[in-house]
Amino acid sequence: MGLQNAKPSTKGANILMLGLDSAGKSTLLYKFRYKDAFITMPTIGFNVDMIEAGKDFTLTFWDVGGQKKMRELWSNFLEDAGGLLYVVDSSDKQRLEESRREFELILKNESIKNVPVVVLANKQDLPGALNAEEITRKLKMKKYCSDRNWYVQPCCAITGEGLAEALQRVATFARQYKKSKETLITLKE
Repeated sequence: MGLQNAKPSTKGANILMLGLDSAGKSTLLYKFRYKDAFITMPTIGFNVDMIEAGKDFTLTFWDVGGQKKMRELWSNFLEDAGGLLYVVDSSDKQRLEESRREFELILKNESIKNVPVVVLANKQDLPGALNAEEITRKLKMKKYCSDRNWYVQPCCAITGEGLAEALQRVATFARQYKKSKETLITLKE
């Protein structure tokens, strides 16, 4: 199932937002969009939101629910992704291993080979939250992402800290990726 952009005229990219339930995906999306933190309900299904990232470049965020039964559907969204935004709750050490396993599964999927990854190390405001370096180690970023652009951005969905940087990074990666793909297509023709 290909997710086609509604307006083909604007240049843009589909950004897939994944992570375990309660990692803060929907809250982050609201914060990107409205600069406000909302009380969000667990996402059953997915939220879609378009965010302008600079002139003529629209990021369409697909925020897919992270409950176990939803994770089985994640692979349906991978096609057409121009970037992956993976959200982790940096303070939840118990579930980090589970989060890493899910992350590894996604990255092994052929559909998103070479797709750039930005990991949001969310909930930096909570006591005992792991920093970007520790999250990088825990998720084995260097091992799993050696074939693509990647970055770990510490952030806090509630205060908005780190979000502008994250958005900027996602947009930059998505643009570069789109260019490299278009170059490949041209070479093939």
